[in-house]
Amino acid sequence: MSDKELTMAEKDQEFVEYVVKSFVDNPDDVKVERKVDEMGVLIELSINPEDMGKVIGKEGRTAKALRTLLRVLGAKNNSRINLKITEPEGGSRPEPKREEKPEDKEEKATEVL
Repeated sequence: MSDKELTMAEKDQEFVEYVVKSFVDNPDDVKVERKVDEMGVLIELSINPEDMGKVIGKEGRTAKALRTLLRVLGAKNNSRINLKITEPEGGSRPEPKREEKPEDKEEKATEVL
């Protein structure tokens, strides 16, 4: 690989690191790893558990925007770039709420009888 290719390849990693560090509360805990395989480039982002909400954003909008920008950067360099946000140790994800269907309520009523 030439020096120019190396710098082009590392731009995606540097981009993610710069953007994420700019809006989290714990920028020193941001770690970005870059792996290349047959599927393309995988950027793994590790952050402080307290910053997970900021990186994901409301309804995942911030993470989706970051992935969109990486897709544009990848298209410019003829590569596919994927972003994986690793769940930090001790991170807790709330259980998804399960909506009860009317037929579920009927089954419970008949079980009680």
